[in-house]
Amino acid sequence: MVAACRIAVVGGGIAGLGFALALQQRGLLCDVYETVPQVRELGVGITLLPHGMRELAALGLQAEIEAAGIENLESVFFNRFGQYIYREPRGRHAGYALPEIGIHRGKLHRILFDAAVSRLGADRIHTHHRCVGVTQDSQGALLHFVQGNGGAALPDVRAEVVIACDGIHSALRKQYYPNDKLAFAGINTWRGVTRHKPILSGKSYLRVGSIKTGKMVIYPIVDAIEPDGRQLINWMAEIEGGRDTMNDWNQGGQAADFIDLFKDWRFDWLDVPELIRTADQILEYPMVDKDPVAQWTFGCVTLMGDAAHPMYPRGSNGSAQALIDGRTLATELATALGQGGDVRAALAAYEAQRRPATSQIVQTNRSAPPDLINIRVDELSGDRPFRHIDDLISQAELRQMSDDYKKIAGFSLDALKG
Repeated sequence: MVAACRIAVVGGGIAGLGFALALQQRGLLCDVYETVPQVRELGVGITLLPHGMRELAALGLQAEIEAAGIENLESVFFNRFGQYIYREPRGRHAGYALPEIGIHRGKLHRILFDAAVSRLGADRIHTHHRCVGVTQDSQGALLHFVQGNGGAALPDVRAEVVIACDGIHSALRKQYYPNDKLAFAGINTWRGVTRHKPILSGKSYLRVGSIKTGKMVIYPIVDAIEPDGRQLINWMAEIEGGRDTMNDWNQGGQAADFIDLFKDWRFDWLDVPELIRTADQILEYPMVDKDPVAQWTFGCVTLMGDAAHPMYPRGSNGSAQALIDGRTLATELATALGQGGDVRAALAAYEAQRRPATSQIVQTNRSAPPDLINIRVDELSGDRPFRHIDDLISQAELRQMSDDYKKIAGFSLDALKG
């Protein structure tokens, strides 16, 4: 029998909702507090790697997610001249038990939100609640809220455990790390979605170019969105240098701000300038993360997801790590409460498992990202067209680079077989 415990989850994104569902599976309920007044299907694409899908499948959401997205067949790397570098199968096609899925981020959020409302009850999902701080005493914590962004104060909420899932701009993390700052390394990004005929296999995840001279990540997220078979294609342009300041956060972007860098990227298999020009939507973001911190847990409050370990959006790993966080802490809390134990010890056990692992991923995404393959080939070729990739580097060496990243990120085939 699991003892009752008042658990407050601050933030109703992927981390918060995934954690709430994991708790409910283990016989524990929580209350989720989300800033927005109404959940809408916003944003662009996200890739769910096999270790992320493992967590979502365990929550009973695999079938719904597969129906809403596109299963990736392969990952293919090209240089900025459109020359083939490396190809590898992905997900089930690479021997994993679970697929790799490209999906609209808003659709994924809606699936998680609807599941939380259904399983926890609508009365436990509190929208239009922005947490502005927490105070602690011998009985737990008192959470302070305002209505939405800058609205009127709302009644305080008492909880015995508080999980900060309020993202990279976390108000609760800021309370414990008042000098906390975003780490900007001079890389800006633009993300868009475009209605386009299928590219290559129609299930291909593409990395084109490298960060030094301009890079595009391209993959489909909605199949047959129109009667002529066009898909909704998600793309992200990354550019290093050239601007001293960060892009605005989640703001509407303009093709004119970056399209010139890609004006000559017209290949037999894709016209990149046309993909950018005909986008339904473009958003701009800075490529930022935060330095790993030495502590997540403060009394009965702990951090999770982007509030704990914001990482570069490379390798599609942030959402997977947030879901693993949620499952790990839900298990520790259920075990502790089932044995009449100390919930604070459960928070400490969660942090001991997750903080070192995610800190390593944050550092790896900076120094050896999954597109290190493209960077290495550009170095070997002098950023010029080559006769054949084998003249520069073997496919075996490229495969090893890819496998090394998967091991660190926690989704190697061997790791997920265990």
